[in-house]
Amino acid sequence: MSVKASWDIFCVVVDNYGDIGVTWRLARQLVAEHGQRVRLWVDDLDTFARLCPGTSATATQQWHEGVDVRHWAPDWPDWPGAKPADVVIEAFACQLPAAYIEAMANSGRRILWLNLEYLSAEDWVVGCHALPSMQPDGLQKYFFFPGFEQGTGGLIREGDLLARREAFQRDSILREAFLQSFDLTVQPGARVLSLFAYENRAVGGWLDALAADTRPSHLLVPEGRVLGDVAGWLGLEQLRAGDRHARGALQIAVLPFMTQNQYDMLLWCCDFNAVRGEESFIRAQWAGRPLVWHIYPQEEDAHWDKLNAFLDLYLRDLAPAPAAALRGFWHAWNSGEGSGAAWSAMLEHEAELSAHAERWTHKQVANGDLAGKLVFFYTDWL
Repeated sequence: MSVKASWDIFCVVVDNYGDIGVTWRLARQLVAEHGQRVRLWVDDLDTFARLCPGTSATATQQWHEGVDVRHWAPDWPDWPGAKPADVVIEAFACQLPAAYIEAMANSGRRILWLNLEYLSAEDWVVGCHALPSMQPDGLQKYFFFPGFEQGTGGLIREGDLLARREAFQRDSILREAFLQSFDLTVQPGARVLSLFAYENRAVGGWLDALAADTRPSHLLVPEGRVLGDVAGWLGLEQLRAGDRHARGALQIAVLPFMTQNQYDMLLWCCDFNAVRGEESFIRAQWAGRPLVWHIYPQEEDAHWDKLNAFLDLYLRDLAPAPAAALRGFWHAWNSGEGSGAAWSAMLEHEAELSAHAERWTHKQVANGDLAGKLVFFYTDWL
């Protein structure tokens, strides 16, 4: 049984929505499944409103799905509502307001201070997860690492997620109704794919391969940064939500920006998902379908270590031939070279990769989930 506590989650919105996407899901789950009291401090309410329709971009305080959403203004508010919570999470190393840290130090209470780190499959994560760090003011901060193995913080996953996903994927009427809500009809036997990525030179070669395939494909592209590459391949200056184009065996549909629940269903509809960053990467794994991850590029190519660490883990129980084919496509996708040939090679193992994706999903379920592990960590810390 979990202890009921107050939580403050601080989020600085970065341009790619991943930070706010993760913290918004976490806040909702802590409230809905664990009965916690959660304030989510967000510095950019305009961006948050795209994920949560009905959000006011100017309100200092508002409630959504049981979460107390506060505007994290540049000048920290000096009012009673800013009293530190029992558990304080700075998401992805964002800097807490100095006045808030001072209030924590002067509170006379034990407050659990957590730095929720970025997701990684690298070997060192297990050893660093939940380590404390003494701060100059005498407070102690713990580093909490989401991850894919026992001994990490797990992944965000709502308690009923897999049941909802499996029910959706079994019911062709639900799938068709969702697609028709975007004025989409998929021809029988066609492959359905989604594309959500940063700007990527690999897109053109991949689209060439899809257009030349003997099997028809429907590519569903939510609004985002990759649209410029798709437009360029089509010989257009730009694309907008609602646009439809066809070339060879490939039909392309541009979809509007989606809520998180809508995006989950889009992933569930597809036979293959191209995703980016952290939030969509995790949700695509819960879809139980093959995927490719466009990792956020870092200086000095540091992201390749992170990408290969995940592939080493993900492919550990897969036969050598399909493992090599999938690794080859991921490398082509992230290097921008040879994506068409790598895609064709990977398709030779499509059935094996589909079965493996579902097995991986259930393996991750056995590792617990991020919200549950956070609540357990707090209870154990008391």
